[in-house]
Amino acid sequence: MPPTFDPWQAYVVSSEVAMATQASAESLAALRARRLAALLAAAAEKSPRYRGLLAGCDPASVRLEDLPVSHKAELMGDFAGWVGDPALSLPMLRRFVADPANIATACLGRYTVWESSGSTGEPAIFVQDAQAMAVYDALEALRRPLLRPLDRLLDPWSIAERIAFVGATEGHFASTVSVERLRHLQPGLSERLRGISFLQPLEQLCAELDAFAPTVVATYPSAAVLLAQERHAGRLKASPREIWTGGETLSAASRAFVHDAFGCPVANSYGASEFLSLAFECHMGALHLNSDWAILESVDVHGRAAPPGRAGTTTLLTNLANHLQPLIRYDLGDRVTLCDAPCRCGSHLPLIEVQGRDDDTLRLAGAAGMPAVNVVPLAVSTVLEEEAGLFDFQLVQKGPRELLLKSGKQGAQAGRTLQKARTVLAAFLAAQGAQGVRIHCSAGEGAHCGRSGKTRRVIVQTGDARVPC
Repeated sequence: MPPTFDPWQAYVVSSEVAMATQASAESLAALRARRLAALLAAAAEKSPRYRGLLAGCDPASVRLEDLPVSHKAELMGDFAGWVGDPALSLPMLRRFVADPANIATACLGRYTVWESSGSTGEPAIFVQDAQAMAVYDALEALRRPLLRPLDRLLDPWSIAERIAFVGATEGHFASTVSVERLRHLQPGLSERLRGISFLQPLEQLCAELDAFAPTVVATYPSAAVLLAQERHAGRLKASPREIWTGGETLSAASRAFVHDAFGCPVANSYGASEFLSLAFECHMGALHLNSDWAILESVDVHGRAAPPGRAGTTTLLTNLANHLQPLIRYDLGDRVTLCDAPCRCGSHLPLIEVQGRDDDTLRLAGAAGMPAVNVVPLAVSTVLEEEAGLFDFQLVQKGPRELLLKSGKQGAQAGRTLQKARTVLAAFLAAQGAQGVRIHCSAGEGAHCGRSGKTRRVIVQTGDARVPC
C-alpha cells in the first residue's frame, strides 16, 4: 500500500507554511487561535474521550489552560476513546507495527503510523492522516535552515544531494518511517536517501558511510560525536557538507567537536513522535518553535506556567495538525524554556531552549590490542526495547567491562524480562567488538533523572569510560 500523501493538501499547507514563516507575531497568534478552535471542534466531534471532556465548551472561546493535562499512559489505556476513527483498534495497530514490511506503508490505505521509543515507559502508537503529514512535510522542507545558500541556488531541487540517516532503521520509529516514506514517494530520491543502522559494528557503519559518500548526515548528537571521533582518527573518510542532529541534547562542546572533525556546519532541530517537526534552528543558531502548528506550555511541578526565560518541570504539547488522534496539553516530559526576546534573524516564530536527553555513550574494552568500543545510548535503548521488550531500565557503566542493568519492576515476569535483556545486550555488545563485558542485573531499583527531567537511561560513572567531546 503506497504511503499516505495528498498532493492538494500538500500544496495548500506548503503555501500556508511559507506565508507564516515571515508573518508577524499578531498573525501567528491569530493562526494559532483558529487552528486551536478547529482542533477542539474536531476532537469533540470524533473522539469519544474529548467529546466528554469538552461537553458544553465553545471551541472558539475555551481557554487552553483550563483544559486537563493528558498523559501517554492514560491515553493509551483509553485508545478506543481517544482516536477519532473506530477502525483504528490498538490490537490491529500493534500487529501493524510488529511487521517491518509495513514501515511507511499506509495503514487502512490512508494513515501513516509510527511508535515512540519507550523512554518514559511502554511505547505509544501515533497515527497521522494526510493533513498531519502534509504539515510535517512542509515544515521539514521549508523551515530547515539553508546552510549552503550558494549550493541551493545552483541546485534548487537538491539533485546532487546524498542524504544518510544514521539511526535505528528497522523499527516503526518516526524518523525511520519518514525516511522510507520519502523514498517511496520520490523514486528519484530513493538512491540518494539512505537509512544506515547504528546497530551494526562501528567499522561496518563507517564503511557503509564511506561507500555511500553522503553530502548530508542526519543523526543524533551522540552518534554525530562518535562519527566525529572516527573522522579525527582517520577511520571515517566520508566528507559530508552538512550535519543535521536532533533527538538529544547538543552541547556547545559537542557541536564544536563535530564541526571541527568534518569542517561543515551543524544544524540542530527539535521534534518528537508526538509532533515530528517542533523547532528548527535559524541561520543564527537559535531554535524557533513552529508555533503556527504547535503550542508548547512550559509548566512547573504544580502545572503553572513557567515565566519566560526559565525552564519548567515539564512541557505540554498541543498538536494543531493532528485531528485524528488529538494531543491536547499532552505531557511531553521535556524541559523547555520559552524565550520572549526577539531573534536577530527577524523571525517572529518564538525562540525556545530545550534540555533534551543527555545519556552517555558507553566506552567498553575491546579485544587485546584493539581500541575501545563506543556504543551510542540510542542503540542500547533500541536493542533492549525491540529485542527484549524491556522499557523500564537504566544501564550504568561502572568500568571498562562492568555494567549494571537496573529495572524498577519486580516479580517473576520482570525478572525473566531482565535476564532476557542481559542475554540480548551481551550478544549485541559482543557483536560490536566489546570483550569480556560483565552485566549485572538489579530489579526493583529506581533510576536517576537527567537535566531534561526524563530518566537517564545510559549512565557512565567511570571517568575512563566517558567519551570526550
